[in-house]
Amino acid sequence: MLNTSNKTTAPTIFIIFGGTGDLTKRKIMPALYNLFLANWLPENFAIIGSSSSKMTAEKYQQELLEAVNEFSRSGKTKKEDWAKFASHIGFQDADLTNAGAFKPFGKIIEQYKKEWNQTPSLIYYCAVAPHFFCTIAENISKAKLENNPETTRIIIEKPFGTNLESAKELNRKLLKIFEEKQIYRIDHYLGKEVVQNIMAFRFANSIMEPLWNRNHVEHVQISVTEQIGIGTRGKYFEGAGILRDMIQNHLLQLLCIIAMEPPTSFKANEVRDRKVDVLKAMRKIESGKIESMAVRGQYSAGWVEGEEVLGYREEENVDPNSNTETYAALKLHIDNWRWQGVPFYLRTGKRLFKSASVITIQFKEIPHNIFVSADSGVPKQNRLVISIQPDMAIRFQLQSKVPGLEMNLNTVDVVFDYADNKKSDSPEAYETLLLDAIVGDQTLFMRADQVEAAWELIMPILNYWEKNNAQNFPNYSADSWGPENAEALIAKDGYHWFSLPDSNKKK
Repeated sequence: MLNTSNKTTAPTIFIIFGGTGDLTKRKIMPALYNLFLANWLPENFAIIGSSSSKMTAEKYQQELLEAVNEFSRSGKTKKEDWAKFASHIGFQDADLTNAGAFKPFGKIIEQYKKEWNQTPSLIYYCAVAPHFFCTIAENISKAKLENNPETTRIIIEKPFGTNLESAKELNRKLLKIFEEKQIYRIDHYLGKEVVQNIMAFRFANSIMEPLWNRNHVEHVQISVTEQIGIGTRGKYFEGAGILRDMIQNHLLQLLCIIAMEPPTSFKANEVRDRKVDVLKAMRKIESGKIESMAVRGQYSAGWVEGEEVLGYREEENVDPNSNTETYAALKLHIDNWRWQGVPFYLRTGKRLFKSASVITIQFKEIPHNIFVSADSGVPKQNRLVISIQPDMAIRFQLQSKVPGLEMNLNTVDVVFDYADNKKSDSPEAYETLLLDAIVGDQTLFMRADQVEAAWELIMPILNYWEKNNAQNFPNYSADSWGPENAEALIAKDGYHWFSLPDSNKKK
C-alpha cells in the first residue's frame, strides 16, 4: 500500500500464467491498463500472457482490447492510449506441466534485461486453478528462470488450500523455491478502497482509539451477502462451500483489520503481525459447542427481482442431495484485553435478499438516559457502519434533536460517501494490489502463518459439518435473508442483523 505519491521507476515484467482466462480479462488486464493511464506503471514494462493455446501477440492484444473495453472502470479505450499500452504486451504459449516449456520465458527475460540495461522486477502471476500453483513454482525452478529474492515475486489467488493440512503443504512447497517476502497471496477484498480506509480511520484519528474496545463496543457484525447464486461454479463450489470460499479468507481478514492492535509502523510485517495476533487470540471452537455458535444454510428455488431461479441442488454440476452450505453465520470471540466479552458476528451467503458488504460496530447504551419520552422512547444506540459495497461509505449513526419545541430525538447519519468525493475516481482493488506487488509492498497480502491461523480457527466447524449432514437442506428460499436459525443465533443475545435500507431494491 503506497503511502507517498512517488511513482515506481524500476522496470517490470509480468508473466501471467492463465493469460487468456477470465481473471486476466476481467480483473488483471483492466487494472494494469488503468495503472498505465494514470502513469503508475514504469516507463519500461512488459506483459507476457501465457496459456496452452498457440496465439500471435496481435491476436492476444485484440482479445485483451475487447476485455478492457468491456470490464475497465475507465470505459472504452482511446485508440492512441491502447496502441501505446499494447506495444508492451506479448504472448508465449506454454504447457504448465512441462518444465521444458518454461525455457522460452528465460530468453524473453534476458532480452528485456539487455534492452533496458537494468535488472527488472519480475512478477509471475498464477491466474490459474489452485492445483497448478506448485506446478508452476516447481517448473520455474526446474527451468532455472529468474528468481532473485530482491526483485522476483509470485502472485497466487485464493483459495490457499482447502483445509489446514493442504494450506501447510502449499506453503511448504512454495517456500522451498521462494522466500516468504517473494510470495504475494492476493485477497482482493483487502485492496478495496473502504477496507484500506478502515486503518486510516482507526489509526489516523485520535478520537477513535478511546472508543475502540470492550468498554464502549457492544458487538460487531461483518456481513457479506450476495443476491447471485453460484452460476457456473457448481463443480468448484461443491468442493468448497461458503465457509471455505468466503469466511476463511475475506470475512476473517475484515475481522482482523477491525480488531487488530495499532501497529508501531506501516511496514508490511508490522501490520501483518498485528493481524496474526488477532487470529491467535480467537477463542478456540469446541466441537460440542458448534451448534450454538455456527449456522449453515442452503438456498432453495425462488424468485429474484421477478425472475424464477433454481435452488442450489438444481444448479449445474451440483449433487441433487448436496450437503454443501451456501450460507454460513458464526459467533466468534477474541480473548484479549481489548475485546474480551465482545461478540463478533459473521454472516455470508448466496441468493440472499440483496448484495451488500457491511461492517457494523454497535456501541453500548448510554449509562444514564435523561431523554425518555412517550413519543421517542429510549435513544437508540450509536453505530459505526462501514459500507464496502455496493455503496462505499463510512457513517456514524448518532442521536440528534428533532427541530421543534419539544425535546424529541431522532437518528441522524454523519456520512463520508465516496460517491461524493469527486477529486479522483476510486481505483479498483486489483489496481491497488498490483501496484503494491510492483513496488514490493506486502502490507495488503496474506502471510503464510496468517493463512494457516485462519484455517486452524475454522477447521472444527468444517470437520463437524462434513461429518454431520444437514437434515433440513435446503433451508432458506432465494431472495430471503437466510435460514431462520441464523436470526436466532444473534437474537438470543438480544441483537438483530443490521442492513442498510436500499431504496433501489426491486420488488
